[in-house]
Amino acid sequence: MLGSMTGNVPRNEVGEFLKNRRSQLSPRMVGLPDTGRPRRVSGLRREEVAQLASISTDYYTRLEQGRMQASAPVLDILARVLHLDDDERGYLFQLAGKPTTRTRRRGRQKVQPQLQRVLDDLTATPAIVQGRRGDILAWNALAAALVTDFSSIPEKHRNYPRIQFTDPAMRTLYADWESAAQISVAQLRMEAAKYPEDPRLIELVGELSMRDKQFAQWWGDHRVAARTVGTKTLNHPVVGELVLDWDTLTANTDPDQHLTVWTAPPGSPTHDRLRILASWAADQHLSASPSLT
Repeated sequence: MLGSMTGNVPRNEVGEFLKNRRSQLSPRMVGLPDTGRPRRVSGLRREEVAQLASISTDYYTRLEQGRMQASAPVLDILARVLHLDDDERGYLFQLAGKPTTRTRRRGRQKVQPQLQRVLDDLTATPAIVQGRRGDILAWNALAAALVTDFSSIPEKHRNYPRIQFTDPAMRTLYADWESAAQISVAQLRMEAAKYPEDPRLIELVGELSMRDKQFAQWWGDHRVAARTVGTKTLNHPVVGELVLDWDTLTANTDPDQHLTVWTAPPGSPTHDRLRILASWAADQHLSASPSLT
C-alpha cells in the first residue's frame, strides 16, 4: 500500500486533480459569459476547459479519465487555463511525471519612442501598431476616431481580433464585417503556426471560440493570411462611408511589430472625409480637455 502512494501514482490522479481544479472555477473567472442558468456540475465543464486550451473535448476527457498522458506543453496550457499557482503547477507536473521547467516567456512588447512620434505626426492618416496576436501597442488620434477609443479598453483586452468579435459597434462599422473578421482569424492562425505554445494566444483563441460561433467555425477552417495590404470599406457614424487602402510595415527593431496605415487617394471623397474626421477628433479632444483659467 505504501508503494502505491509514492512512486507508483496512478495516472488518474492527474485527472482527479484537473477535475477538482475546474470545479473551483466559474465561467466569469476565466472570461467566459455567464448565462445565469443553473449548471448540472459545479465550476467549468470539460468542453469549456478544452476550448479554452484549444484542444478537443475528447482529448481532455481522456486526460481526466486517465486513458492517456498529456505532454508537458499541454500541461502548461491547462495550468494557465485552470489558474494554477506555482505550487499547483509543480504538483500537476509531478503527478504526470514531467519536468517542471517553464517555457521561456517572450518579453512584453513596447513601441520605440521614435515610432510613436511618427504615429503622432500622422495627423491626417489613421495608423496603429500591432504586436503579437494582434495586440494594439500604439495608435494615433485619427485611428482612435476612426475605429474606437483604444485608451478606454483595458490593456489586457486591447487586441484587434478581440475587439472585432466582442464590440457590437465593429459589426456596423465594417461594411463587410464577416470578411474583415475572417481575415483576422486567418492572421491569428498564422501567428499560431509561428508561436504554437504562446499562452496568451491560446487563451485568446479559447475565449473567442467560446463566445462566438463564427470565430470557432472560421478557426476550424485553418485558413491563414499574412498582414500585407488590402482595401476595406467602413460606415463611420460621423463622416459616412470610407473606402480605405491599408498597408502594413514591419518594424526593424521587432519583426513582431507591424505598423498599419489607412489611406485614400488625394481628391477622393474618402480623402476629404478623413480630413473632416481629423478636424472633428481635434474638436472632441479640445472640448474634453480642462480649460485653463
